[in-house]
Amino acid sequence: MTRVIILLLALAACSKKESASQPPPDDKPRIPQTEVKRGQDACKAYVEKVCACTTPEAVKQCPLAKALPDAIATGLEIGMNLEAERRDVVQANDMVRKTMKECIEQLARLPSLGCN
Repeated sequence: MTRVIILLLALAACSKKESASQPPPDDKPRIPQTEVKRGQDACKAYVEKVCACTTPEAVKQCPLAKALPDAIATGLEIGMNLEAERRDVVQANDMVRKTMKECIEQLARLPSLGCN
């Protein structure tokens, strides 16, 4: 009986050492690369088109539009940072998606500003 208890304790100690040496699973959500690419392409197209347009409203929007790709890049950097907390990654991903949405919506509105 004592041998069985010692054996069980030894096995339990070994299993704890193995699980302690393995890193915890990464439970941070990631934005799919295809979604990122689509959003980056939309922002790039929006910046190019709004800055090429000469209507007064487009001229006002051009400097603001140039910040959108940088905002996406910053959010993605936070999301990929291994030291970032899960909450920070979730918030960064939310900001990235909202920025990509803004690019898509603004790109769709360009014809109403007189831009092609």
